Amino acid sequence: MTRRLVVEDVTAGYGAVRVLQGVSLRVAEGEVAAVIGPNAAGKSTLLRTISGMVRPARGRVGVGDVTITGWPPHRIARLGVAHCPEGRRLFPNMTVLENLELGTLFVPPGRQAAQLEEVYRLFPRLQERRGQLAGSLSGGEQQMLAIARSLVTAPEFLLLDEPSTGLAPLIIEEIFRTLAALRSTGLGILLVEQNVAITLPIADRVYVLDGGRVAFSGPPAAFEADSRLREVYLGLA
Repeated sequence: MTRRLVVEDVTAGYGAVRVLQGVSLRVAEGEVAAVIGPNAAGKSTLLRTISGMVRPARGRVGVGDVTITGWPPHRIARLGVAHCPEGRRLFPNMTVLENLELGTLFVPPGRQAAQLEEVYRLFPRLQERRGQLAGSLSGGEQQMLAIARSLVTAPEFLLLDEPSTGLAPLIIEEIFRTLAALRSTGLGILLVEQNVAITLPIADRVYVLDGGRVAFSGPPAAFEADSRLREVYLGLA
């Protein structure tokens, strides 16, 4: 049976400020669900709520039949939900390998080497630079390392926040080809991304967040067929 990451009627925020208002969505294994929307729509807060960094005021977050609402982040990570935040959050004075080894802390010792080899296969440049300090990498290489550090945990679901920010077009294309390949392995990906044009081709479902609420949900074809959404997010009338 296909497992799903589900968010049901979730309201969450910071103190008295409610950023998310009754948000519901789902992503299945082997599926990419894209979350788009204007700045301050609640996209990053949504990922933080799923990964346990923000405790929801109402609603449910679950993986399969397991309710993870309110769990601490480390417990959610052990269950198989990896969060790759915006801004990469690497340790710049540690090597590529040392950053990756941090990600293997939850991996059984007998599988750690295999997980490292798998991320090196996906991102060969990281293997070439495994002894190099993370802070000395290019922006594209740092983003690859941030994604690889999440993948080395062998997650079922990956929460990925704005992976294209600040990167050259060729690097963006390379990263998105890798994401499409990961989907075919059964990984479920919840992708927050401003670059709608490159996101739609790999997405199975699109959610538009606006003002902390889901303003649209459906397949990419339905999104593209909506003239209002096309104008706002693709610049096409």
